[in-house]
Amino acid sequence: MSNTGATPVFEQWRETEHRGNDDLLTAGLGLEGLRSGTAAAFASPASPTAGEARRRAIWSSWRGIADLTPGGGFGDVYGTVQPSPGREFSAYARIPGARQPHRVLVQVPDSFDPSRRCLVVTASSGSRGIYGATSVAGSWGLAHGCAVAYTDKGAGSDYYDLDAKVGFQADGTPAKRGTLGFAPEGGAGAHGVAFKHAHSGDNPEADWGRHLLQALQFGLQALDRAYPRSAPFTPANTRTLGVGVSNGGGAVLRAAEIEGDWFDGLVAGEPNVSVAGAPPLYDFVTQAALLMPCALLAIDDLPQPPVQAQTRPAGIQRCAVLASTGQVQGADTEAQARSAWQQLANAGLSEPALRAGAFSTGFDLWRAIAVTYASAYGGYAAGKHPCGYTFAAGHDGRPGIATPEVRAAWWSEASGIPPGNGVILLDGDPAADQLPGLACLRSLWTHDGAAAERVRAGIARAAVNPPRSGLPIVVIHGIDDGLVPISMTSDRYVPLARNAGARIAYWRVANAQHFDSLLAFPDYRKRYVPLLPYMFAAMDQLWEHLEDPTRGLPQDALITPTPRAEAPMQPAQLSIPAASSR
Repeated sequence: MSNTGATPVFEQWRETEHRGNDDLLTAGLGLEGLRSGTAAAFASPASPTAGEARRRAIWSSWRGIADLTPGGGFGDVYGTVQPSPGREFSAYARIPGARQPHRVLVQVPDSFDPSRRCLVVTASSGSRGIYGATSVAGSWGLAHGCAVAYTDKGAGSDYYDLDAKVGFQADGTPAKRGTLGFAPEGGAGAHGVAFKHAHSGDNPEADWGRHLLQALQFGLQALDRAYPRSAPFTPANTRTLGVGVSNGGGAVLRAAEIEGDWFDGLVAGEPNVSVAGAPPLYDFVTQAALLMPCALLAIDDLPQPPVQAQTRPAGIQRCAVLASTGQVQGADTEAQARSAWQQLANAGLSEPALRAGAFSTGFDLWRAIAVTYASAYGGYAAGKHPCGYTFAAGHDGRPGIATPEVRAAWWSEASGIPPGNGVILLDGDPAADQLPGLACLRSLWTHDGAAAERVRAGIARAAVNPPRSGLPIVVIHGIDDGLVPISMTSDRYVPLARNAGARIAYWRVANAQHFDSLLAFPDYRKRYVPLLPYMFAAMDQLWEHLEDPTRGLPQDALITPTPRAEAPMQPAQLSIPAASSR
């Protein structure tokens, strides 16, 4: 990727102070408040204040990413939730040519020392809102006295009610007018709900690296404002560390392509990246959406939830329908399940990854992801999905009208990809076991036609390229990852990077799947370990090397930790690798 370092213009600057019972890291909730299963109530449920919206967004982001259960280790063995008073600067940024802006935000702790200036730059995981990486980059960066710059990378929770014509302002409060975080174009006549990842028309994944770079640039400008006597803050005089998980990890590796000494080091956890010339993740996701409900019947002792007894009838039905259309072979359910399993194995999915994929299957994540990404890759407006999918306010699969109370919480609580939070995904043919819609999604990769060519062109634009030479990078991935399989992403990216001469360390972690938050369930913590401790350890080691180059960089490691089950996590169980000695 060529140098895209022209200074962008940031719009709708806001500066807010967060001290006392409203800090940067937990909005005053602390560990106990973050652990609470109930969000702090809005005083007026339909009209939250900016502070209430922010507090709930931080609560939701922590709970969606980190394992905060007692004994899980967060705050004791790794990470911190210690209050961090300071200021926030936020604005809208725009990639040249983009239809919609992305949010950028910088947290500047009071502990920031301009004489030891440092900036951690991050992008939200998944399609989450602007606070989506707080538990990762915020926890580490603020504790080290660094400013932390965030981007929602063109996705996020700026939903828009097409019927009420209500979106969200810069401060997270609902509004009909003004400068909204997302106001869809080209959706005339559409009804229901639009959201930025699917309906911006911008194919945000293709620009994840540039989103991250703009967050870095915004961070430097925010520091100029925060400490004008110490300005200018530049990459040459400010240590910069990029970090992200999942889609945020993908953004980090896309930023590594950009020419120029913008970053001093990068840490990418379970990155969603597709390498040109290899099948993209969309290929796997659409296969999984079709085949995995059937394939999981070939595996015993799946993690719960979902409860296997509850998902089995749907799996049997899926096997039968797939067999009737010739997509799996076998005279009975057992044989059909093995056929589906073998197809996924041939695509590169390991049995541990398939086992962990039971969660995504049981909670319909494959379909939700495939629908959203097909729309994004093709640049389709709301109501124009090539496979007839739409999104609407509703409950239990029945569309309705969003109440002001439900709508008011979208910005704070939504994951950025429905269904959830009072928004449902509607299939064009809901009575047909989802198969026609899923087959259509699959055909956008496997068949010809205008829609397929349009989607495949968007997928090609999102392919990762090698990083610039000399940039220290650590890639960390769970071997049991069932959502972003290691064999289809990091295992392909690391050789690509090394062939280009990258300084890269690769940590493969056994017994780690994609979602640390699932360790709240007893069956998951008996099987799996969290991935975030390795993110913190890699940042520590990279930081120590940048502080003192005589300390070695992280090195390749195959890590074999031990799940804690019901006992408190002990540091030795994690088997954190040491950096090389020099």
